[in-house]
Amino acid sequence: MTWNKLLQPDLILAGSVLNLTPEIIQQYELKGLVLDVDETLVPITVGVASPELQQWVEQIRTYAELCLVSNNLSEARIGGIARSLDLPYYLGAAKPSRRKIRAALTAMNLPVQRVGMVGDRLFTDVIAGNRLGMFTILVEPIVHPDAILRSHPIRNFEVWFSEILGASITPKQTKIRKS
Repeated sequence: MTWNKLLQPDLILAGSVLNLTPEIIQQYELKGLVLDVDETLVPITVGVASPELQQWVEQIRTYAELCLVSNNLSEARIGGIARSLDLPYYLGAAKPSRRKIRAALTAMNLPVQRVGMVGDRLFTDVIAGNRLGMFTILVEPIVHPDAILRSHPIRNFEVWFSEILGASITPKQTKIRKS
């Protein structure tokens, strides 16, 4: 697989994961979602799910199975967030490694192409999902209001480098076909 295909999300949403609607899930015929945690669901400095996130999870779980897969090693933090959302979870995924995502896919018992990998990072979430043949969804990071003025140098570098390699990283809600 070429770098531009590895780095190319199938769907790029403007805004946070909260903009991933049941209509979008149905449009792409997804039956499950593997969700990154840090800055995809909650700011990295926050250890609890927001009421908006809890409401989103309750709405989405009626359309798709959900599972959290995080590179974070903190059982207290990731486990606490997962338990507050009543979701299964895997820690220490070391994405773009596929091992923990495969475990989530096995637990979901769904065809890999019907499961979306949702995250805010190209070099971890999108690469891992694309390597497995999942439908990859890139969202904008959720950051703590106190850190809103900070830039995201790692994400900015990933987008810049990915575009040099031929991936198109501009928000849109159209599927980009994998060849």
